[in-house]
Order: sequence, then structure tokens, then C-alpha cells
Amino acid sequence: MRVTFLGTGSAMPTAERVQTGVLLEADGRTLLVDCGAGVLHRLSQTDPGYEAASSVLLTHHHLDHVADLLPLLKARWLAGEDHLEVVGPSGTKALLDGLLDVHDYLDGRVDLRVREVGARAFEVAGFDVSAYETRHSVDCLAYRFESAHGDFTFSGDSEAFDGLTNFADGSAVLAHDCSFPDEVDVSNHPTATQLGEALAGCDVGRVYLTHLYPHTEGAHREMLDAIERQFDGDVRFARDGLRFEIDGAE
Repeated sequence: MRVTFLGTGSAMPTAERVQTGVLLEADGRTLLVDCGAGVLHRLSQTDPGYEAASSVLLTHHHLDHVADLLPLLKARWLAGEDHLEVVGPSGTKALLDGLLDVHDYLDGRVDLRVREVGARAFEVAGFDVSAYETRHSVDCLAYRFESAHGDFTFSGDSEAFDGLTNFADGSAVLAHDCSFPDEVDVSNHPTATQLGEALAGCDVGRVYLTHLYPHTEGAHREMLDAIERQFDGDVRFARDGLRFEIDGAE
């Protein structure tokens, strides 16, 4: 499985980081996980392009995770693609219905199929996925993607807590929300020390920190130190455009 971080930023994007989006590729299949602002442009820079992004899996419905959904639909329509599947937690159909009510000229341009999932196992775009409910300000799901060479877990937006790191335990790679350095008082997202405490004792091959607010700029070293005081593992910052194979992350 190949993983590409399209967007590693937050609701406050920076010049280097657009909002959330991750592209998965395996055996000719592609799956886009989240589709925040800027992700469509990043997707156009990949080999598969948005023409191949026929399935989108949403962690939740905050704008920084869904803002490019309709732009993706329109780009696929203009490129001659005739379908789009959107999968996500409860409320995903209402989200798409509302967006198409506003932009009604796009309604019916492609065969749009919407499916809602919960905290269970399911399949999308040929990927076997397990879902786990996170701790965020709205319903949000973390996803674990099975691979013959090791699993990839994506936290979505969440506070750090043992249930979520237990869900990721044994994964080859975990991409986890680490929105802020310790000096920021925040809920619904973790600081570095909070994430380190939740990761203590977790068996994960590598952890990538993502969903990074501008507050983290200049604080990377101190954030890594805070996590590594609790977690004896490989921790790195994700960046837009970072691509790795799940059986040999670099």
C-alpha cells in the first residue's frame, strides 16, 4: 500500500500545508481519505490525479476535511468521469444533499453514491477498513486500513486517548492528529505531551504527526521531545507530498 499525505494542515492552513487529505493506492485501486481545501490541487499533482479518485472516505464533516468535495465532483465531471462514491459517518448524506442544494447545477452531473458507516469493519474501493469513534467536537471516525505488509491507521481529528492508540496497536504506521504544542490550552485535539502519554506502550512501527496548526511551526523539536519522553518509537512530522510504501516507510 502506498500512502501520500496530500494535506497535513488544519482549519488554519499555511503556505506549506493545505487542509486534510490522504491518498491510498494499492494494486491499481485508489482511495481519498478526507478532502479539505487545497486537497484537489495536491491530488492533481499525483500520478493517479483526481480522475482516479472515484471514492472518498470522510472522517467527519468539518470544513477543513470536506471543503474540496464539490470541487472534486466538478473536476471529475469536467474530466469526463461519470461517478463518485462518498463514504463517511452519520450525516454524510445530509452533507452532500445540502451542498448540492446550494450548487444545484452540479446535481446529477455524475452518478453520486453516498454510504454512511459506523464504528465497525467495512470495505470501500477494495480496501478492508475498520473504524473507531474518536473524541472530537462532532462525530468522527478513525480508520485502520489492512495491508499484507502492515496496517495503516489514520486518527482523524481527536483528543489523544488509550482507546484510540489501542485501536492502532500493531499498525505499521499511525498518522495521528497533533495539532498544538504543549503551551496551547485546547480540547478536541491533542498537544504533544498528551499524545505521548496515550502512545506509551503502544506497538506501532512509525507515527506521523499531522493536522498541524501554525502554532506548531518552530516547535517541532520540542514536540518530538515531549512525545519521546513517553513513547519509545519512531515519530516524525508529516508534510504535504510525503509518500511512502507501507512495507518500507521512509
